[in-house]
Amino acid sequence: MLLKQYSALIANDEKIFTTLANTSAFIYQNFEHLNWVGFYLNENNILYLHAFQGKVACTKIPFDRGVCGFACRAKQTVIVDDVHSFADHIACDSASQSEIVIPIIINNEIFGVLDIDAPITKRFSKEDKEVLEELVKILSNKIQSYK
Repeated sequence: MLLKQYSALIANDEKIFTTLANTSAFIYQNFEHLNWVGFYLNENNILYLHAFQGKVACTKIPFDRGVCGFACRAKQTVIVDDVHSFADHIACDSASQSEIVIPIIINNEIFGVLDIDAPITKRFSKEDKEVLEELVKILSNKIQSYK
């Protein structure tokens, strides 16, 4: 149901920035216990802040830093149950306790990441991961339609 709602939401979007803005808002409104949802887009192996919901955030993250950079290097979703246990975690908001990062891969290249933070530890389940990865697949298809 949630994925159908999301697909309908972005179906008629004509610009990537509107899609990313509404996607971050959609996730923020439909998942409980979140304090930040947003996108970082890749430019020359540096992730630059894009559309988001939440407090002011870090504006750029190199691929060799933080959870977002790790997800890009691994090209897979990363869940951190306790960000304080992740040696290279970049703390933009001291309230964040757990994090999930889903890379957006288009034509085997990192387009960017969906980064989600929560103010509680162990917030992200296997089910959350599966739903968010499906949502990113829908988003990736939409992004490809803009090119």
